[in-house]
Amino acid sequence: MALDAIGWIDPCSPTPEWDAAQVRRLARRLGYTLHWADTGSLLGLVEQVTACGTDVVLLPSSAHVDAVTLDRLMAVVDVECATPRASFGRWAVVGGVRR
Repeated sequence: MALDAIGWIDPCSPTPEWDAAQVRRLARRLGYTLHWADTGSLLGLVEQVTACGTDVVLLPSSAHVDAVTLDRLMAVVDVECATPRASFGRWAVVGGVRR
């Protein structure tokens, strides 16, 4: 059974087709069924991820989200980036405090 992942590309990306191909390839390599976040949604990326209950967000690179969004994502999911290949594990909660 494949796990679900949410893919995200910055709506201002100058190369959305290339970015989408990178995310699809990463999803295949890691064994995820890919679903795309809705860039036109009133909900932000973090809220969409929380609402759908997925465990991972796939990005072409960490440049597709700002530092605050990356931090907020890491509070609820793992983040995987295609290029350069990087994994950001969700923050561990110990005694109610992120470490």
